[in-house]
Amino acid sequence: MDRNAVIISTGSYVPERIIKNAYLSELLGENVDTWLEENMQIYERRWCSESESTADLATNACKIAIENSGIKSSEIDLLIIATDTPEFISPSTASVIQDRLDLSKAGSFDVNSACAGFVTALDIASKYIKSDPRYKYILVVGVYTMSKFLNLSDKKTMTLFADGAGAILLGCTEAGNGYLEGRLITRGEYNSWMGVYGGASKYPITKQRIDDHDHQLKFIQKIPKEINPVIWSDMIGEMCKNQNISPTDIDHFFFTQININSIFETMDKLNVDRSKAETIMHNYGYTGSACIPMAIDSRFKKGLVKKGDIICLMGSGAGLSFGSSLIKI
Repeated sequence: MDRNAVIISTGSYVPERIIKNAYLSELLGENVDTWLEENMQIYERRWCSESESTADLATNACKIAIENSGIKSSEIDLLIIATDTPEFISPSTASVIQDRLDLSKAGSFDVNSACAGFVTALDIASKYIKSDPRYKYILVVGVYTMSKFLNLSDKKTMTLFADGAGAILLGCTEAGNGYLEGRLITRGEYNSWMGVYGGASKYPITKQRIDDHDHQLKFIQKIPKEINPVIWSDMIGEMCKNQNISPTDIDHFFFTQININSIFETMDKLNVDRSKAETIMHNYGYTGSACIPMAIDSRFKKGLVKKGDIICLMGSGAGLSFGSSLIKI
């Protein structure tokens, strides 16, 4: 039978520092707690300490995934890190993690597709395993430390964004399960609407740009709230059509966790029970490229995912980038 990629294990990690809504209300000098709880269902989130960084969170998530797998670090063939909050502009965050974990056999690289990065990286990893017999085990990580890039006087960003990491170890199978398909699309006309625009070649960091907060996350224009439910439901519907299944045949949905209302609206569009979608923003806020693997790890740890289940990953992020995958466990 043909080679395919299958999920062997999962792991996640968040910083110890808990930031409750009341703390943000105090910083802003106004009550944001009620709005966050009632409209976003966010009650708290985790932020890195001053001494923590992206590589710290990713390393810890990887250690847990490796420990859960029973696979030795020396057996891993490739490490892919999905992040838009890297350890450095250069070299890659993946090279740092490869060294820390002593992945002596593994090549490594970073993927930046903003908050769609993890689904993009998983798609790449699955196709490596499917197409090249030299790759048997690939570690895929989504990691996010956007607290390092927040303007703490900007209510639009500092109330939502948080830090975390999630890792999935993929292995090779010749059984009938594993990766079914994936799709990536981009709406690049939105590339200037939201992002961290200072610090690279277009706008190198200068004192003036630091004073203007150009090195921090900014919402330049409000992205239409309907764009995620429309594109998410279309991409999922197309994958289901290709696989000759219905959305109701999918057992678990893992969405970008930016807005619980977008998740529920998508589930309603698909005529699928909302309980099939894992939501983790309640205690972790929005963790960007980490939120989907964190949500997968959450549902795996609850014992809710069974062999033969079909899972759907649906990510989106600045750019705008979108990535979707179907996997049979």
